[in-house]
Amino acid sequence: MKILIDADASPVRKITRDLAEKFHIDLVIVCNIHHMIETDYGQVITVDAGNDVADHEIVRLTDKGDLVVTQDYGLASLVLLKGAYALHQDGWFYTSHNIDMLLLQRQIGQKMRRAKKRYGHTSKRKEVDDIKFKETLEKFLEERK
Repeated sequence: MKILIDADASPVRKITRDLAEKFHIDLVIVCNIHHMIETDYGQVITVDAGNDVADHEIVRLTDKGDLVVTQDYGLASLVLLKGAYALHQDGWFYTSHNIDMLLLQRQIGQKMRRAKKRYGHTSKRKEVDDIKFKETLEKFLEERK
């Protein structure tokens, strides 16, 4: 098993890196050329800029049983099809039971944005979000030790 991070704009890179190192799990951080990411544990793969280039690389690198950390519903749906796990940065797992609804919500949101309509407000990330993510990831890794 390895952990792959969809690292562009990911607020949980350090938490994920620290836990991967603690559990001695291979870590792959994928970002585009607009993000200069360095780490002292794991591998950083930098891809060209462009729509979904990093996502395609993550899918290519993902094997059955791997864990992908992402906030991208489309990417999550693809790695689930490969038999991998997908964890959202807020500390919940994408599953076969919730992915269709999440993709539908994404599609509706895209239509609303194209129509220049706004709905809701995304609140700023809080420390409790990081705590929940860390607890979820740590429990997941403990169970697979």
